[in-house]
Amino acid sequence: MKRILSFLFLLVIVISAFAQGGKTWFPDNQLTTVGAYYYPEHWDESQWERDLKKMSEMGFEFTHFAEFAWAQLEPEEGKYDFAWLDRAVALAAKYKLKVIMCTSTATPPVWLVRKHPDVLKTREDGTQYDHGSRQHASFSNEYYREYAQKMIAELAKHYGNDLRIIGWQLDNEPASNVDYGADAQKRFRAWLMAKYQTIDALNAAWGTNFWSGTYSDFSQIDIPQVSQWGMNLYQRLDFSRFCDSETATFLDEQAVTIRKYASSDQWITTNYIPNYDARYIGDSRELDFISYTRYMVYGEHQGIGRKGYRVGEYSRIAMANDYFRPLSPLYGCMELQPGQVNWGSINSQPLPGAVHLWLWHVFAGGSKFTCTYRFRAPIYGYEQYHYGIMGTDGVTPTPGGLEYQQFIEEMKILREKHSTDKVPADYLKRKTAILYDPDNTIAQNKQTTVWDTEQHVLKYYKPLKSFGAPVDFIRDTMDFSQYPVLVAPAYQQMSRTLISKLTDYVKNGGNLVMSCRTGHQDEQGHLWEARHAEPIYELIGGEIQFYDLLRPYAPDTAALDGQAYAWTSWGDVLKPNAGTETWGTYQGDFYAGEAAVSFHQLGKGTVTYVGADSNSGDLEQAVLTRLYNKLGIAVEGYPKGIIVEYRDGFGIALNYADQAYEMSLPAGTEILVGETTIPTAGVLVWKVK
Repeated sequence: MKRILSFLFLLVIVISAFAQGGKTWFPDNQLTTVGAYYYPEHWDESQWERDLKKMSEMGFEFTHFAEFAWAQLEPEEGKYDFAWLDRAVALAAKYKLKVIMCTSTATPPVWLVRKHPDVLKTREDGTQYDHGSRQHASFSNEYYREYAQKMIAELAKHYGNDLRIIGWQLDNEPASNVDYGADAQKRFRAWLMAKYQTIDALNAAWGTNFWSGTYSDFSQIDIPQVSQWGMNLYQRLDFSRFCDSETATFLDEQAVTIRKYASSDQWITTNYIPNYDARYIGDSRELDFISYTRYMVYGEHQGIGRKGYRVGEYSRIAMANDYFRPLSPLYGCMELQPGQVNWGSINSQPLPGAVHLWLWHVFAGGSKFTCTYRFRAPIYGYEQYHYGIMGTDGVTPTPGGLEYQQFIEEMKILREKHSTDKVPADYLKRKTAILYDPDNTIAQNKQTTVWDTEQHVLKYYKPLKSFGAPVDFIRDTMDFSQYPVLVAPAYQQMSRTLISKLTDYVKNGGNLVMSCRTGHQDEQGHLWEARHAEPIYELIGGEIQFYDLLRPYAPDTAALDGQAYAWTSWGDVLKPNAGTETWGTYQGDFYAGEAAVSFHQLGKGTVTYVGADSNSGDLEQAVLTRLYNKLGIAVEGYPKGIIVEYRDGFGIALNYADQAYEMSLPAGTEILVGETTIPTAGVLVWKVK
């Protein structure tokens, strides 16, 4: 209940902030705005004006200062130097560039670390991180939390009412704060005490009667060791929640400090890497909105075709858009790849046009801004060889820099043409939600080494995008009624309250799709004291007799409509009730012929249960296709790698596939960018009639 109330409180704040400030911060007729990171401290001051002037001439509208500059801002304890930053801000303003000001808490100065070495994170083996990297200080260290606010307060006093500063970025790509130091241990116990109130409640939640694990006092509880086999699963789960909470509250404290001094014209955000098992994303209550970082080409063997790695996995930006937008109606991309990077496993060149494609993809999802790391390519430090908008000489635009410039020019065309927010009616009828909770992504008791929750979710998400459906990732606290279809993939931990809410959604006309590993546990992660997953039996119109796990070298199949689909990792074997349809059956083992997919009408709505996790997602695609046809929801049939979205009265088609795609548009459609024959890495933009 506390988690639900916390999230509802956050949602109210975010929506309120959007309503009050969003229209001013990012005017509708602006559509989006583009910026670039700049590090004045990295370059001779004689070059600053040349660089910022060039940034402005290329069409960038804002820049981004002081992200890792604590050592320059506070060269000695309590002695602050903002003069150099003032000069940089003045030059940016001279060339009509607004500034995002950053806190530098990802990189504490060496004098702080040497004087207070306890601020460094401690690993499980007791060794500490050291100065010279980033994100090496612990958000759980109480001195660090307190001292960081002093620096942030001075920064906010200096720039909080400066009209040249449009907003604040807190930290940089903050991750879950995993620390085994003394303060983390103390704060973990305090967090547990606040959550459970009594040690008896904790013992019940953790099931400590198992293996004589019972505690009599919170002071006996230690941070669980990952390396020690058999540690209490719920203790580990709570520790991961605590680590996420430490990150969220550290950001909140920064925001509160800034807001004491900052004008309401300045917004506050941070940039998250979209890790979908991270609860801190969306959990900070004091931010005005959230933003994300996205890199697409860094050595993964992903993408379509032999050279698909040069364009990247087509769901990556799409899912970030659809995940962040419901959490924060106003959102942006704070860090988008400008070209070749240096930190991946194999740092290939992106395909010409790919950077342009990614920019349009970020925009297509509803983002209000895009910023790139970075304007000038670094010539020293850890990130040598990382591209910027300009090359290492500081004056030659990179290919990606020219593609940013191209996007900026194209956005000017859209701004002139913007007059409506019209969206095709069929597009809205396909609106679909995916019910998602990071707790389920962790998958306690995985049971099989080949299970991957995020990849399982993508087996439903990708077909929905091929349908041309607008998709939202939503939490169980949100309103389900606005979605004709709701998908709950591998939603393992499920409270009776949620089961009741889903039942009401279906009875009132909603169409629910549930997949394997759903409803097996209660919200505490305990198996039900009942038949396996019994609380969802009424909802799905049948029983789950048992589940099976196959070996990777010996897959079986599930048959649906005369087609066989290979599966390996998980199969819930179903027993439908009378009146519940069997859509698919298992083949190849002792339960051959038993139901793998069922369809059940309940009240005014329907429930489809997909028991098997197919190897390639083709079963999930087939089930969703059959369901949408049965429901009379018209869908598109875009091939893999083709994404089509609508926003602000414009249609945007993007091609991540390894061959050209011919887009069919109504006669007389006004095309603003590209052509109907869309090449690989190509973009087509048109005005909705």
